[in-house]
Amino acid sequence: ESVCVFGGREGERGRADMLAMVVLHSLPSPPSCSTAPLIRTSAHRNAPNSSPIKKFPWLIVGLGNPARKYEGTRHNIGFEMIDAIAEAEGIRLNTVQHRALTGKGEIGDAQVLLAKPMTFVNLSGESVGPLAAYYCIPVQQILVVFDDMELELAVMRLLSKGGHGGHSGIKSIIQHLKASREFPRLRIGIGKPPGNMDPKTFVLQHFSEREREEVDISIARGVDAIRQVTNQGIEKAAATWNEIRKSRVKLTKEESEMLSCI
Repeated sequence: ESVCVFGGREGERGRADMLAMVVLHSLPSPPSCSTAPLIRTSAHRNAPNSSPIKKFPWLIVGLGNPARKYEGTRHNIGFEMIDAIAEAEGIRLNTVQHRALTGKGEIGDAQVLLAKPMTFVNLSGESVGPLAAYYCIPVQQILVVFDDMELELAVMRLLSKGGHGGHSGIKSIIQHLKASREFPRLRIGIGKPPGNMDPKTFVLQHFSEREREEVDISIARGVDAIRQVTNQGIEKAAATWNEIRKSRVKLTKEESEMLSCI
């Protein structure tokens, strides 16, 4: 069902190659539905004769490719966002489940399951579909974070639903969610390939030093965006976020502090 990985966050990143081998050569778990909550809060544990919390958790998925050589590439910005929110919220990514590196925790009052599919980007749905089915998570509470060439570098957009826009990872997720396009997504701009460069080559390139600075700022802001989604809902969060973040603007004091901790 799952494989536990011991060690801290840095150790988990360093074992990317090993994790990929474990997951890609393991048999897929059957998509049965778990009736237990992701986590039990202290209030829930102490309540006499308490029953499982009925509130649906959030599944937050960052897309990327496993293996150390892909770390820091444009296509792996979703992985970086999951690492950032995990660090900010104290959630350990220490279990391989349904072909994904996962971690359970809370963001505010919301229960969350963070996931980094180890299937490679183009096959992300093979992990996301079974994870959502196992935890009975409705598609409206699956937030997918991914790179987008249609957006200017470091610009982000929150959407409550949509198509795949030519992104193979999103196409795979739609396919494995029974053709549903109703899941929220956080798009992070990586810009367009220069000249006649093949897009497949472009997304596997590393960011330049200047680009890296802008991407780090974007990731710091993305942590706040995810917090808004899980605690306010996608519609309200998208309405406020997209209006404020129409372009790359000067960091607020809070964002600067957050960035310094990443």
